[in-house]
Amino acid sequence: MDETTRDRGILVITAGTGINLALGVLYTWSIFKGAIRQSIELGGEGAFNWDPATLNDPYAVCCLVFACTMMLAGTVQDHFGPRVTAFIGGLLVGLGFFWISQTTDYWGWILGFGVLVGGGIAFGYSAATPAALKWFPPNKTGKIAGIVVSGFGLASVYIAPLATYLLALWGLQDAMLAFGIGFFVLVGLLSFLLVTPPEGYSPKGFVDRRDPGDDNKARRAKFVDMSASPGQMLRSPTFWLIWALYFIGAGAGLMVIGSVAGMAKSSLGEQAFLAVAILAVGNAAGRIVAGIASDHYGRAHTLAVLFLFQALLMFAAVSVISSDSSSAVILVLLATFIGFNYGANLALFPAMTKDLWGFSHFGMNYGILFTAWGVGGFVMSRASEIIRVETGSFASSFIAAGILLIIGAALTFFLANHPKKRMRREIRKTGATLGA
Repeated sequence: MDETTRDRGILVITAGTGINLALGVLYTWSIFKGAIRQSIELGGEGAFNWDPATLNDPYAVCCLVFACTMMLAGTVQDHFGPRVTAFIGGLLVGLGFFWISQTTDYWGWILGFGVLVGGGIAFGYSAATPAALKWFPPNKTGKIAGIVVSGFGLASVYIAPLATYLLALWGLQDAMLAFGIGFFVLVGLLSFLLVTPPEGYSPKGFVDRRDPGDDNKARRAKFVDMSASPGQMLRSPTFWLIWALYFIGAGAGLMVIGSVAGMAKSSLGEQAFLAVAILAVGNAAGRIVAGIASDHYGRAHTLAVLFLFQALLMFAAVSVISSDSSSAVILVLLATFIGFNYGANLALFPAMTKDLWGFSHFGMNYGILFTAWGVGGFVMSRASEIIRVETGSFASSFIAAGILLIIGAALTFFLANHPKKRMRREIRKTGATLGA
Protein backbone atom coordinates (compact mmCIF):
# COMPACT_ATOMS: atom_id res chain seq x y z
CA MET A 1 0.00 0.00 0.00
CA ASP A 2 1.62 3.28 -1.10
CA GLU A 3 1.84 6.24 1.26
CA THR A 4 -0.95 8.22 -0.45
CA THR A 5 -3.39 5.32 -0.29
CA ARG A 6 -2.45 4.50 3.30
CA ASP A 7 -2.91 8.11 4.38
CA ARG A 8 -6.31 8.25 2.61
CA GLY A 9 -7.44 5.14 4.44
CA ILE A 10 -6.28 6.53 7.78
CA LEU A 11 -8.11 9.81 7.10
CA VAL A 12 -11.35 7.88 6.46
CA ILE A 13 -10.86 5.88 9.68
CA THR A 14 -10.30 9.13 11.60
CA ALA A 15 -13.41 10.78 10.13
CA GLY A 16 -15.56 7.70 10.79
CA THR A 17 -14.32 7.46 14.37
CA GLY A 18 -15.00 11.18 14.87
CA ILE A 19 -18.57 10.84 13.61
CA ASN A 20 -19.16 7.97 16.01
CA LEU A 21 -17.69 10.04 18.84
CA ALA A 22 -20.58 12.46 18.33
CA LEU A 23 -23.32 9.89 17.72
CA GLY A 24 -22.41 7.90 20.83
CA VAL A 25 -24.49 10.38 22.83
CA LEU A 26 -27.02 7.52 23.02
CA TYR A 27 -24.91 5.93 25.75
CA THR A 28 -25.24 9.04 27.92
CA TRP A 29 -29.01 8.67 28.26
CA SER A 30 -28.76 7.76 31.95
CA ILE A 31 -27.44 11.31 32.62
CA PHE A 32 -30.43 12.87 30.85
CA LYS A 33 -32.79 10.46 32.56
CA GLY A 34 -31.44 11.51 35.96
CA ALA A 35 -32.19 15.16 35.16
CA ILE A 36 -35.74 14.28 34.06
CA ARG A 37 -36.32 12.23 37.23
CA GLN A 38 -35.08 15.14 39.36
CA SER A 39 -37.45 17.51 37.55
CA ILE A 40 -40.39 15.17 38.22
CA GLU A 41 -39.51 14.96 41.91
CA LEU A 42 -39.11 18.72 42.33
CA GLY A 43 -42.27 19.59 40.36
CA GLY A 44 -43.32 23.16 39.75
CA GLU A 45 -43.98 25.16 36.60
CA GLY A 46 -42.31 23.77 33.50
CA ALA A 47 -41.30 20.53 35.21
CA PHE A 48 -41.47 17.12 33.58
CA ASN A 49 -44.61 15.19 34.43
CA TRP A 50 -43.94 11.59 33.39
CA ASP A 51 -44.76 8.21 34.88
CA PRO A 52 -41.47 7.00 36.49
CA ALA A 53 -41.87 3.65 34.74
CA THR A 54 -41.57 5.41 31.36
CA LEU A 55 -38.24 7.16 31.99
CA ASN A 56 -36.33 4.72 29.78
CA ASP A 57 -38.86 4.90 26.93
CA PRO A 58 -37.14 7.57 24.77
CA TYR A 59 -33.89 5.60 25.09
CA ALA A 60 -35.61 2.30 24.28
CA VAL A 61 -37.39 3.82 21.28
CA CYS A 62 -34.10 5.39 20.14
CA CYS A 63 -32.45 1.96 20.19
CA LEU A 64 -35.32 0.45 18.22
CA VAL A 65 -35.50 3.26 15.63
CA PHE A 66 -31.69 3.28 15.32
CA ALA A 67 -31.77 -0.43 14.49
CA CYS A 68 -34.74 -0.37 12.13
CA THR A 69 -33.52 2.72 10.27
CA MET A 70 -30.17 1.01 9.66
CA MET A 71 -31.81 -0.91 6.81
CA LEU A 72 -32.85 2.32 5.05
CA ALA A 73 -29.57 4.03 5.93
CA GLY A 74 -27.61 1.03 4.66
CA THR A 75 -29.44 1.14 1.35
CA VAL A 76 -28.71 4.87 1.03
CA GLN A 77 -25.06 4.16 1.85
CA ASP A 78 -24.84 1.42 -0.77
CA HIS A 79 -26.40 3.61 -3.49
CA PHE A 80 -25.34 7.19 -2.69
CA GLY A 81 -22.16 6.70 -0.70
CA PRO A 82 -21.01 7.58 2.84
CA ARG A 83 -20.87 11.38 2.51
CA VAL A 84 -24.57 11.91 1.79
CA THR A 85 -25.56 9.26 4.34
CA ALA A 86 -23.48 10.71 7.18
CA PHE A 87 -24.64 14.28 6.45
CA ILE A 88 -28.29 13.17 6.70
CA GLY A 89 -27.39 11.58 10.04
CA GLY A 90 -25.92 14.79 11.42
CA LEU A 91 -28.95 16.78 10.26
CA LEU A 92 -31.45 14.40 11.90
CA VAL A 93 -29.55 14.25 15.20
CA GLY A 94 -29.35 18.05 15.29
CA LEU A 95 -33.09 18.37 14.62
CA GLY A 96 -33.88 15.78 17.28
CA PHE A 97 -31.96 17.61 19.99
CA PHE A 98 -33.45 20.94 18.92
CA TRP A 99 -36.93 19.39 19.24
CA ILE A 100 -36.42 18.07 22.77
CA SER A 101 -34.85 21.38 23.82
CA GLN A 102 -38.27 22.97 23.25
CA THR A 103 -40.50 20.57 25.23
CA THR A 104 -40.95 18.54 28.42
CA ASP A 105 -43.77 16.49 26.91
CA TYR A 106 -43.35 12.70 26.99
CA TRP A 107 -44.38 12.23 23.36
CA GLY A 108 -42.21 15.16 22.34
CA TRP A 109 -39.18 13.34 23.72
CA ILE A 110 -40.28 10.07 22.13
CA LEU A 111 -40.37 11.84 18.75
CA GLY A 112 -37.27 14.01 19.26
CA PHE A 113 -34.85 11.68 21.03
CA GLY A 114 -36.46 8.37 20.15
CA VAL A 115 -37.30 8.87 16.46
CA LEU A 116 -35.20 11.76 15.09
CA VAL A 117 -32.01 11.15 17.08
CA GLY A 118 -32.37 7.38 16.65
CA GLY A 119 -32.78 7.73 12.89
CA GLY A 120 -29.89 10.19 12.66
CA ILE A 121 -27.56 7.89 14.57
CA ALA A 122 -28.44 5.10 12.11
CA PHE A 123 -27.48 7.18 9.07
CA GLY A 124 -24.19 8.36 10.55
CA TYR A 125 -23.25 4.98 11.97
CA SER A 126 -24.04 3.08 8.76
CA ALA A 127 -21.73 5.35 6.74
CA ALA A 128 -18.61 5.23 8.90
CA THR A 129 -17.59 1.55 8.98
CA PRO A 130 -18.13 0.42 5.33
CA ALA A 131 -16.13 3.37 3.99
CA ALA A 132 -13.16 2.52 6.23
CA LEU A 133 -13.23 -1.24 5.62
CA LYS A 134 -12.99 -0.84 1.85
CA TRP A 135 -9.51 0.69 2.12
CA PHE A 136 -7.99 -2.33 3.93
CA PRO A 137 -7.58 -6.09 3.30
CA PRO A 138 -9.85 -8.79 4.80
CA ASN A 139 -7.31 -9.95 7.39
CA LYS A 140 -7.65 -6.51 9.05
CA THR A 141 -11.48 -6.41 9.04
CA GLY A 142 -11.89 -6.90 12.79
CA LYS A 143 -9.21 -4.38 13.68
CA ILE A 144 -10.50 -1.62 11.38
CA ALA A 145 -14.14 -2.17 12.36
CA GLY A 146 -13.12 -2.13 16.03
CA ILE A 147 -11.26 1.16 15.71
CA VAL A 148 -14.07 2.96 13.86
CA VAL A 149 -16.90 1.82 16.14
CA SER A 150 -14.76 2.47 19.24
CA GLY A 151 -15.65 6.15 18.78
CA PHE A 152 -19.30 5.35 19.43
CA GLY A 153 -18.41 3.59 22.67
CA LEU A 154 -15.88 6.20 23.78
CA ALA A 155 -18.26 9.13 23.32
CA SER A 156 -19.52 9.09 26.90
CA VAL A 157 -16.01 9.81 28.20
CA TYR A 158 -16.44 13.43 27.20
CA ILE A 159 -20.23 13.69 26.76
CA ALA A 160 -21.06 12.46 30.30
CA PRO A 161 -19.01 15.12 32.18
CA LEU A 162 -19.91 17.76 29.58
CA ALA A 163 -23.61 16.97 29.93
CA THR A 164 -23.35 17.08 33.72
CA TYR A 165 -21.63 20.47 33.53
CA LEU A 166 -24.10 21.95 31.02
CA LEU A 167 -27.10 20.64 32.96
CA ALA A 168 -25.85 22.40 36.09
CA LEU A 169 -24.96 25.58 34.18
CA TRP A 170 -27.89 25.99 31.77
CA GLY A 171 -30.50 23.39 32.64
CA LEU A 172 -31.73 20.46 30.57
CA GLN A 173 -33.44 22.37 27.76
CA ASP A 174 -30.53 24.67 26.89
CA ALA A 175 -28.04 21.82 27.22
CA MET A 176 -29.99 19.82 24.64
CA LEU A 177 -29.96 22.80 22.26
CA ALA A 178 -26.18 23.10 22.60
CA PHE A 179 -25.73 19.40 21.84
CA GLY A 180 -27.97 19.67 18.79
CA ILE A 181 -25.96 22.51 17.26
CA GLY A 182 -22.62 20.90 18.12
CA PHE A 183 -23.44 17.47 16.72
CA PHE A 184 -24.89 18.85 13.48
CA VAL A 185 -21.79 20.94 12.79
CA LEU A 186 -19.30 18.21 13.72
CA VAL A 187 -20.93 15.33 11.83
CA GLY A 188 -21.69 17.56 8.85
CA LEU A 189 -18.04 18.61 8.47
CA LEU A 190 -16.60 15.12 8.99
CA SER A 191 -19.02 13.60 6.48
CA PHE A 192 -17.10 15.28 3.64
CA LEU A 193 -13.99 13.26 4.56
CA LEU A 194 -15.71 9.91 4.07
CA VAL A 195 -14.64 8.65 0.66
CA THR A 196 -14.55 5.18 -0.85
CA PRO A 197 -11.71 3.76 -2.98
CA PRO A 198 -11.86 4.20 -6.77
CA GLU A 199 -13.41 1.45 -8.87
CA GLY A 200 -11.06 -1.50 -9.34
CA TYR A 201 -9.07 -0.68 -6.18
CA SER A 202 -7.57 -3.74 -4.49
CA PRO A 203 -6.09 -3.20 -1.01
CA LYS A 204 -2.62 -4.59 -0.45
CA GLY A 205 -1.58 -6.58 2.59
CA PHE A 206 -3.44 -9.88 2.24
CA VAL A 207 -1.80 -12.33 4.63
CA ASP A 208 -2.45 -16.05 4.91
CA ARG A 209 -1.54 -16.97 8.50
CA ARG A 210 -1.10 -20.60 7.45
CA ASP A 211 1.46 -19.54 4.83
CA PRO A 212 2.96 -16.12 5.61
CA GLY A 213 5.15 -16.40 2.54
CA ASP A 214 2.15 -16.73 0.22
CA ASP A 215 2.47 -14.37 -2.74
CA ASN A 216 0.38 -11.24 -2.14
CA LYS A 217 -1.00 -11.07 -5.69
CA ALA A 218 -1.88 -14.76 -5.69
CA ARG A 219 -3.56 -14.36 -2.32
CA ARG A 220 -5.72 -11.50 -3.58
CA ALA A 221 -6.58 -13.44 -6.71
CA LYS A 222 -7.84 -16.37 -4.61
CA PHE A 223 -10.05 -14.12 -2.48
CA VAL A 224 -13.70 -14.12 -3.57
CA ASP A 225 -16.16 -11.71 -2.01
CA MET A 226 -19.42 -13.47 -1.11
CA SER A 227 -21.65 -10.66 -2.46
CA ALA A 228 -24.81 -12.27 -1.04
CA SER A 229 -28.02 -10.30 -1.46
CA PRO A 230 -30.32 -9.51 1.50
CA GLY A 231 -32.75 -12.18 0.30
CA GLN A 232 -30.03 -14.82 0.20
CA MET A 233 -28.85 -13.83 3.66
CA LEU A 234 -32.36 -13.96 5.13
CA ARG A 235 -32.93 -17.47 3.77
CA SER A 236 -29.84 -18.70 5.60
CA PRO A 237 -30.24 -20.42 9.02
CA THR A 238 -26.85 -18.96 9.95
CA PHE A 239 -28.30 -15.45 9.73
CA TRP A 240 -31.02 -16.21 12.28
CA LEU A 241 -28.52 -17.79 14.65
CA ILE A 242 -26.33 -14.69 14.47
CA TRP A 243 -29.41 -12.46 14.87
CA ALA A 244 -30.30 -14.26 18.12
CA LEU A 245 -26.73 -13.92 19.41
CA TYR A 246 -26.71 -10.19 18.63
CA PHE A 247 -30.05 -9.77 20.44
CA ILE A 248 -28.61 -11.38 23.57
CA GLY A 249 -25.24 -9.61 23.59
CA ALA A 250 -26.57 -6.16 22.76
CA GLY A 251 -29.66 -6.37 24.95
CA ALA A 252 -27.68 -7.35 28.05
CA GLY A 253 -25.26 -4.47 27.57
CA LEU A 254 -27.81 -1.79 26.72
CA MET A 255 -29.87 -2.74 29.77
CA VAL A 256 -26.93 -1.75 31.99
CA ILE A 257 -25.82 1.29 29.97
CA GLY A 258 -29.26 2.88 30.07
CA SER A 259 -29.37 2.77 33.88
CA VAL A 260 -25.76 2.82 35.06
CA ALA A 261 -25.88 6.41 36.40
CA GLY A 262 -28.92 5.57 38.53
CA MET A 263 -27.25 2.43 39.88
CA ALA A 264 -24.10 4.42 40.74
CA LYS A 265 -26.00 7.21 42.52
CA SER A 266 -25.89 5.63 45.98
CA SER A 267 -22.13 5.03 45.83
CA LEU A 268 -20.90 8.03 43.85
CA GLY A 269 -23.54 10.67 44.52
CA GLU A 270 -23.18 13.67 42.21
CA GLN A 271 -20.13 12.02 40.66
CA ALA A 272 -22.29 9.20 39.22
CA PHE A 273 -21.48 10.44 35.73
CA LEU A 274 -17.98 8.98 36.27
CA ALA A 275 -19.45 5.47 36.07
CA VAL A 276 -20.92 6.35 32.66
CA ALA A 277 -17.62 7.80 31.43
CA ILE A 278 -15.52 4.87 32.68
CA LEU A 279 -18.00 2.36 31.25
CA ALA A 280 -17.42 4.12 27.93
CA VAL A 281 -13.68 3.48 28.15
CA GLY A 282 -14.41 -0.22 28.56
CA ASN A 283 -16.97 -0.03 25.75
CA ALA A 284 -14.42 1.44 23.32
CA ALA A 285 -11.58 -0.84 24.40
CA GLY A 286 -13.77 -3.91 23.96
CA ARG A 287 -14.42 -3.01 20.32
CA ILE A 288 -10.73 -2.67 19.46
CA VAL A 289 -9.46 -5.64 21.48
CA ALA A 290 -12.24 -7.98 20.31
CA GLY A 291 -11.78 -6.89 16.70
CA ILE A 292 -8.06 -7.68 16.78
CA ALA A 293 -8.58 -10.94 18.72
CA SER A 294 -11.23 -12.13 16.29
CA ASP A 295 -8.86 -11.59 13.35
CA HIS A 296 -6.47 -14.04 15.00
CA TYR A 297 -8.68 -16.52 16.87
CA GLY A 298 -11.94 -16.38 14.91
CA ARG A 299 -15.19 -14.46 15.48
CA ALA A 300 -17.13 -17.34 17.05
CA HIS A 301 -14.46 -18.32 19.59
CA THR A 302 -13.96 -14.71 20.63
CA LEU A 303 -17.72 -14.21 21.02
CA ALA A 304 -18.10 -17.35 23.17
CA VAL A 305 -15.44 -16.20 25.63
CA LEU A 306 -16.96 -12.72 25.86
CA PHE A 307 -20.49 -14.05 26.46
CA LEU A 308 -19.32 -16.28 29.32
CA PHE A 309 -17.38 -13.41 30.89
CA GLN A 310 -20.40 -11.12 30.54
CA ALA A 311 -22.63 -13.71 32.21
CA LEU A 312 -20.28 -13.89 35.20
CA LEU A 313 -20.33 -10.10 35.46
CA MET A 314 -24.14 -10.04 35.40
CA PHE A 315 -24.33 -12.50 38.30
CA ALA A 316 -21.65 -10.58 40.21
CA ALA A 317 -23.62 -7.36 39.67
CA VAL A 318 -26.60 -8.78 41.58
CA SER A 319 -24.76 -8.73 44.91
CA VAL A 320 -23.13 -5.37 44.19
CA ILE A 321 -26.32 -3.45 43.36
CA SER A 322 -28.27 -5.19 46.15
CA SER A 323 -25.88 -3.91 48.81
CA ASP A 324 -26.49 -0.56 50.51
CA SER A 325 -22.75 -0.15 51.06
CA SER A 326 -21.44 -1.06 47.61
CA SER A 327 -17.87 0.03 47.01
CA ALA A 328 -17.60 2.74 44.39
CA VAL A 329 -14.41 1.09 43.08
CA ILE A 330 -16.12 -2.28 42.63
CA LEU A 331 -19.09 -0.66 40.91
CA VAL A 332 -16.87 1.25 38.49
CA LEU A 333 -14.80 -1.86 37.69
CA LEU A 334 -17.97 -3.83 37.10
CA ALA A 335 -19.34 -1.15 34.77
CA THR A 336 -16.02 -1.01 32.91
CA PHE A 337 -15.93 -4.76 32.22
CA ILE A 338 -19.61 -4.90 31.28
CA GLY A 339 -18.95 -2.03 28.87
CA PHE A 340 -15.92 -3.91 27.48
CA ASN A 341 -17.92 -7.03 26.73
CA TYR A 342 -20.85 -5.12 25.30
CA GLY A 343 -18.58 -3.05 23.06
CA ALA A 344 -17.03 -6.21 21.63
CA ASN A 345 -20.36 -7.05 20.00
CA LEU A 346 -20.24 -3.88 17.92
CA ALA A 347 -16.93 -4.94 16.36
CA LEU A 348 -17.63 -8.66 15.95
CA PHE A 349 -21.04 -8.57 14.26
CA PRO A 350 -20.21 -6.14 11.44
CA ALA A 351 -17.04 -8.18 10.82
CA MET A 352 -19.15 -11.36 10.68
CA THR A 353 -21.51 -9.68 8.22
CA LYS A 354 -18.67 -8.72 5.92
CA ASP A 355 -17.01 -12.16 6.24
CA LEU A 356 -20.15 -14.17 5.52
CA TRP A 357 -22.12 -12.02 3.08
CA GLY A 358 -19.58 -9.69 1.46
CA PHE A 359 -19.34 -6.02 0.52
CA SER A 360 -21.77 -5.60 -2.37
CA HIS A 361 -24.81 -5.31 -0.10
CA PHE A 362 -22.98 -4.71 3.18
CA GLY A 363 -24.98 -1.63 4.18
CA MET A 364 -28.36 -3.28 3.75
CA ASN A 365 -27.25 -6.67 5.09
CA TYR A 366 -25.77 -5.24 8.27
CA GLY A 367 -28.79 -2.96 8.64
CA ILE A 368 -31.05 -6.02 8.66
CA LEU A 369 -28.84 -7.83 11.18
CA PHE A 370 -28.67 -4.68 13.31
CA THR A 371 -32.39 -4.96 14.04
CA ALA A 372 -31.29 -7.53 16.63
CA TRP A 373 -29.38 -4.79 18.45
CA GLY A 374 -32.44 -2.52 18.47
CA VAL A 375 -34.95 -5.17 19.48
CA GLY A 376 -32.59 -6.42 22.20
CA GLY A 377 -32.03 -2.91 23.54
CA PHE A 378 -35.74 -2.05 23.42
CA VAL A 379 -36.96 -5.26 25.06
CA MET A 380 -34.33 -5.59 27.78
CA SER A 381 -33.97 -1.92 28.76
CA ARG A 382 -37.76 -1.48 28.87
CA ALA A 383 -38.24 -4.70 30.85
CA SER A 384 -35.46 -3.86 33.32
CA GLU A 385 -36.99 -0.45 34.14
CA ILE A 386 -40.44 -1.99 34.69
CA ILE A 387 -38.94 -4.65 36.95
CA ARG A 388 -36.99 -2.00 38.88
CA VAL A 389 -40.13 0.03 39.53
CA GLU A 390 -42.04 -3.08 40.67
CA THR A 391 -39.28 -4.68 42.79
CA GLY A 392 -37.07 -1.71 43.65
CA SER A 393 -34.02 -3.53 42.26
CA PHE A 394 -32.34 -4.53 38.99
CA ALA A 395 -31.34 -7.93 40.43
CA SER A 396 -33.92 -10.03 38.56
CA SER A 397 -33.00 -8.34 35.27
CA PHE A 398 -29.31 -9.13 35.74
CA ILE A 399 -30.02 -12.78 36.54
CA ALA A 400 -32.18 -13.19 33.44
CA ALA A 401 -29.53 -11.51 31.28
CA GLY A 402 -26.82 -13.78 32.71
CA ILE A 403 -28.83 -16.90 31.83
CA LEU A 404 -29.41 -15.64 28.27
CA LEU A 405 -25.68 -14.97 27.86
CA ILE A 406 -24.80 -18.53 28.88
CA ILE A 407 -27.28 -19.84 26.30
CA GLY A 408 -25.71 -17.52 23.73
CA ALA A 409 -22.20 -18.81 24.52
CA ALA A 410 -23.41 -22.36 23.89
CA LEU A 411 -24.97 -21.33 20.56
CA THR A 412 -21.67 -19.92 19.27
CA PHE A 413 -20.35 -23.47 18.87
CA PHE A 414 -22.66 -23.84 15.87
CA LEU A 415 -20.65 -21.07 14.20
CA ALA A 416 -17.20 -22.32 15.05
CA ASN A 417 -16.53 -24.63 12.09
CA HIS A 418 -15.92 -22.91 8.74
CA PRO A 419 -18.95 -20.58 8.75
CA LYS A 420 -18.11 -19.16 5.33
CA LYS A 421 -18.14 -22.61 3.70
CA ARG A 422 -21.45 -23.36 5.39
CA MET A 423 -22.79 -20.04 4.19
CA ARG A 424 -21.96 -20.97 0.59
CA ARG A 425 -23.77 -24.30 0.99
CA GLU A 426 -26.83 -22.62 2.50
CA ILE A 427 -27.07 -20.12 -0.35
CA ARG A 428 -26.69 -22.85 -2.97
CA LYS A 429 -29.55 -24.80 -1.35
CA THR A 430 -31.87 -21.87 -2.08
CA GLY A 431 -31.12 -22.32 -5.78
CA ALA A 432 -29.79 -18.75 -5.94
CA THR A 433 -26.57 -17.49 -7.45
CA LEU A 434 -24.09 -15.48 -5.43
CA GLY A 435 -24.09 -11.83 -6.28
CA ALA A 436 -27.70 -11.84 -7.48
